[in-house]
Amino acid sequence: MKPPARSSFRAIKDEIARRIGERVWKPGSLIPGEEALAAEFGAARATVNRALQELARAGLIERKRKVGTRVALHPVREARFAIPIVAQEIVALGAAYEYRLLARQAREASEADAARLGVAPGKIVLHLQCLHFADGRPYQFEDRLINPAAAPKALEEGFEHQGPNEWLVAAAPFSRAEFTFLAALPAEEEARFLGVETHEPVFIGERRTWLLASPITAVRMVHPQSHRLTTVM
Repeated sequence: MKPPARSSFRAIKDEIARRIGERVWKPGSLIPGEEALAAEFGAARATVNRALQELARAGLIERKRKVGTRVALHPVREARFAIPIVAQEIVALGAAYEYRLLARQAREASEADAARLGVAPGKIVLHLQCLHFADGRPYQFEDRLINPAAAPKALEEGFEHQGPNEWLVAAAPFSRAEFTFLAALPAEEEARFLGVETHEPVFIGERRTWLLASPITAVRMVHPQSHRLTTVM
């Protein structure tokens, strides 16, 4: 049955997703082109194109020039991670937030710094260590390297009152990011600041960001084992 005309790209996207989910359009089959869909839904081709782009990003369809659009044989959902601002994360839990800068040092990159951040040894890097609290309890130990070549104003920032992540989100836009999550035993320093034992596993998040080919930052965020990470797909 032909659905009523719609102009919202969300409504078009939802209807196409319904047809795929209910096997009206089977895996691997071609679906109607943009012009036909625009006529069916009473929408502009640009609106249909936007709906199809979102479905392609979600992994439900595959689009190829001069070939057309097919239902994906093996749909892969795309998980998106928003870079969290830890202060907002803690407040959202209903807890009081507190921030403490533990160390700040501009120095020449060691071999370990160079490998971690992706810069040449000897380049100036900014090394920061911070502790974030929720209701007075250690929530996250943050160990971060910043590349001043990509974020030069970082060398002018003291970070005594604002965490580097919050500052970077506003001051240093990135074009690419890499996330890693793992459980491991903490280093002695990490255990001491978090108030845990070195034999207690902790939850670790590592992230690197780039602006085109230039690395911006590499951060290691260590949480007590009670930490939970939730994402929506």
